[in-house]
Amino acid sequence: QVQLVESGGGLVQPGGSLRLSCAASGFTFSNYAMTWYRQAPGKERELVAAIVSTSSTTNYADSVKGRFTISRDNAKNTVFLQMNNLKPEDTAVYFCYAINYFTKDDYWGQGTQVTVSS
Repeated sequence: QVQLVESGGGLVQPGGSLRLSCAASGFTFSNYAMTWYRQAPGKERELVAAIVSTSSTTNYADSVKGRFTISRDNAKNTVFLQMNNLKPEDTAVYFCYAINYFTKDDYWGQGTQVTVSS
């Protein structure tokens, strides 16, 4: 059974930090590129950060460059999103997404809420 389970969300003040985790199971994690998406109320889901299977390449939305860092631990089947200097506009549900570009198999997590407010 495939699972992507996000954790680490919560309420934080502007300027604060959070570290999101996404634990994967039921598939060969190291063969999958991993991406964090977010969706704010009334807005479309948007890509936040992505990392390839070997961790050699990362990609970020312009709005989070210099503040967020994506990383992965293939031994622990986990991808992380370190979020620093959080802003109210970062408030959203954050989703973990896995895709194998060869087989096209893909999976979504259930999401974790991040709220940035004073």
